[in-house]
Amino acid sequence: MPVLNVHVHDIGMEALLDALDAGGMLLTLHVDMLVKLQQDREFYEAVEAFDIVTCDSQILYYALRLMGTPVRERVSGSDVFPLFCARHRDNPEVTIFLCGGAPGVAERAAERINARVGRRIVVGTHAPPFGFDSDPDPGALEATIAAINASRASVLVVGLGGGRQEKFLVRHRHRFSHARLFLPLGGVIDYEAGVVKRPPPWVTGIGLEWLARVIQQPRARWHRYFVQQPPVLLLLLAQKRGRYRNPFASPHPSRDDPPR
Repeated sequence: MPVLNVHVHDIGMEALLDALDAGGMLLTLHVDMLVKLQQDREFYEAVEAFDIVTCDSQILYYALRLMGTPVRERVSGSDVFPLFCARHRDNPEVTIFLCGGAPGVAERAAERINARVGRRIVVGTHAPPFGFDSDPDPGALEATIAAINASRASVLVVGLGGGRQEKFLVRHRHRFSHARLFLPLGGVIDYEAGVVKRPPPWVTGIGLEWLARVIQQPRARWHRYFVQQPPVLLLLLAQKRGRYRNPFASPHPSRDDPPR
């Protein structure tokens, strides 16, 4: 049974890394995305374009068990990315472009990643202005796409925030001339740059990574975790009881309705 209309794949880290070698689009699903999926029809429809959806939240991991569709492990983007880089440290065919973050952050992340890997695996970065993908003036969008293509990177990492980054990729994937693997990974650029610190593994393991983020970034995170996300727990309970209703489903289903 999909959790709130999203089918999460039961895939472990090693199998995922093998699958990414073939390219495609990865979605690492967390609770904040479940909130947006109840409100944003474009995001809801965009999820169908992703080849693999993993569980990127300990809370979601427990929710999937509650639904009777458990996954073997939590597979987060912030864990996948450094392992992917290490896996391809000696593979010159794999190059990465980092799109997102505040000005200067992606460049710092690139320096740290390249130093760790031992080669220039990150070949380009760009920090687009906020709203570049919805601005009536397409200049910033065109400059972003041009920078990505000029790098000739085979992997595009996008950190624009849950929902925005996925819609950006689905809208413009066909315009990227060299990228074949698309990774919308939210805060990974900040983590790799060292501007945000990941909590210890034991904190993540007991499902309290969200609290650590609130402590580090109270102004940016408080409203999300204490106001926006709690209603999702009620929706999950409603789904468990068979009372959840898809907010975008037709009241009179037809052949054209998405099979969610």
